[in-house]
Amino acid sequence: MAEPTSFDVVIIGSGAGGAPIAHQLVLAGKNVLVLEKGPLLRTQDETADGRSDFRRDELLSTGAEKRITLDGVANRGAAYYSSHVEPDINDEPHVYRTASGDDKATIEGYTAQVVGGGTQLYGGVSYRFTERDFRLQSANAGRPLRDDPNGDVAREARDWPFTYADLEEFYVQAETLIGLNGQVAGQIKHFSKDSYQPPLRPNPISAHVEAGMDALGMTRYRTPLAVITRDHEPSGRRGPLPAAGPDTGETAKTAFVNRYGDPLGFKSSTYVALLRPILSRPNFALRPNCVVTHLECTGRTVSKVHYLDPSGTPRVAAGKVVVVACSAIESVRLLKLSAAADPAFDAAINQDGNGILGGYFLTHCFGGASALVDAPARYDKSLTLDSDWSSDHCATDEFLEANQLWAGAALYNNTSDRALPLALGRNYQSRDLDTVWDGFTGEARLTGEALVGFLGDHFGRGLSMTFMANQVPLKSNRIELHPTVKDKWGRAAAYIIKGWHPHDVAAMTTFAQVCRDVLWHGGVRKDLGAGGVYGNDDLARCANHVLGGARFGTDPRDSVLDGDCKAWGFDNLYVTDGSCMPTSGGGNPTLTIEANAFRVARQLKERI
Repeated sequence: MAEPTSFDVVIIGSGAGGAPIAHQLVLAGKNVLVLEKGPLLRTQDETADGRSDFRRDELLSTGAEKRITLDGVANRGAAYYSSHVEPDINDEPHVYRTASGDDKATIEGYTAQVVGGGTQLYGGVSYRFTERDFRLQSANAGRPLRDDPNGDVAREARDWPFTYADLEEFYVQAETLIGLNGQVAGQIKHFSKDSYQPPLRPNPISAHVEAGMDALGMTRYRTPLAVITRDHEPSGRRGPLPAAGPDTGETAKTAFVNRYGDPLGFKSSTYVALLRPILSRPNFALRPNCVVTHLECTGRTVSKVHYLDPSGTPRVAAGKVVVVACSAIESVRLLKLSAAADPAFDAAINQDGNGILGGYFLTHCFGGASALVDAPARYDKSLTLDSDWSSDHCATDEFLEANQLWAGAALYNNTSDRALPLALGRNYQSRDLDTVWDGFTGEARLTGEALVGFLGDHFGRGLSMTFMANQVPLKSNRIELHPTVKDKWGRAAAYIIKGWHPHDVAAMTTFAQVCRDVLWHGGVRKDLGAGGVYGNDDLARCANHVLGGARFGTDPRDSVLDGDCKAWGFDNLYVTDGSCMPTSGGGNPTLTIEANAFRVARQLKERI
């Protein structure tokens, strides 16, 4: 029997921006198709032999060394490593422009190609944004700011088309249905309901962070993480078994949760939390390993979604509503590829040339501090989740006024950072591509006993503090189509053109110093260093949360989408991943993307 081709809703992407909409509309009785470029990887309780499809061993999850063979990039010939959930860089490159004007191919900006998207691999840090994060234009009106001589913040910042209060009920819905553990007390955000499961016991190394935050008078709280510690009724998942002693759920505590898919299903990916519970419903179709090539329109309606099935055969699907949620870079690329193929689509999505699509691409101002706990202390950091302690200290109005900054940051310790021996090695001096020990090639001194000594000093002793903060939105930070570099299907690769505003640098310097102070006052001082990602042209230029590029707003001359994430020029096209965000938020964005998708789902239930 031929697969159906007509649906109420076609959703492209199964991660944070797509899965909540699929979940809600399927439960409402709508016929929904989800197209996902990556594979469906099952947890061990789904397979006949009890073996998960995920590979948690680093030498298995990362393949053999390869070389970039693409023409027209400055790093042709460079070594790289692909995992089983990332595209091969020679097949599907992202290209970014360096400060010196060179173009380099990169795997950065791909969160994951797998059912569940980046929520399969992230560490699970799941903050709400602060109330201020939704109104950064109005909050900064008339304020003097550091390192903003041209008034770029006042000119380019935009309030969101809704407030924190408007989104709060959807934060509750996301926290409930996704499954988080954490602590409300200590956060500066308003909570109408505490939906968190209890957090697990902190790793002992995090006591240094507790001491440092307390010494500085910071209010702290347990980091909200998308990992269940108890049974999770909405998804039908059983919580981790109790360990010996009074603590429940300690068997979920593993540093493999960060960077790796969880074969046990404790990590709350959008697959196990939202899609797996509806897989058997007759009005839901999930088609993995399908590549959407372009969208076709008739007037103001997206009439066809063109895709390649797992065999490479061209297929077409149609929906009353089409939702694009491929992660920001790839969503913008898909819209631009569709515009390049069809003048009518071009005129509708680009509002006859306002230049907004692709502009205002954002990541996060990101960085922090790291140091080593003095010997003889050594901690088993494999027994931890991604983070233990957080603070909103750098997001308070008082801190921002004192430091003349436009927006705040979330602070948290990376308990699982370099927790595993191979992770310690593979990330040493890591830059743009996955290195897998490549950082040691330029360190001739680290051989033999010196290498053994290095591992002995670092393993189980490293502790880092991280900040995540808003980046100043600039139209010049853009996602375009590269003029010459193509993917394996002959389509133009995404071309990322991005730099840092001077105020970004000032903010990162300030937040990094606070992170340094936490470690210093917590007694972690050996090899103490701090900074932000602006300091190296090859470091994380388009990673660490890809956002913007198709921002929503209240004016079609100034945005791509309206306040409900519908493209202004179309009647049935929605974009619901992080590309809709006009500012990047003072914390990890996944929960906000999910909450906004639940908000849009309510609108669509009423419309269809």
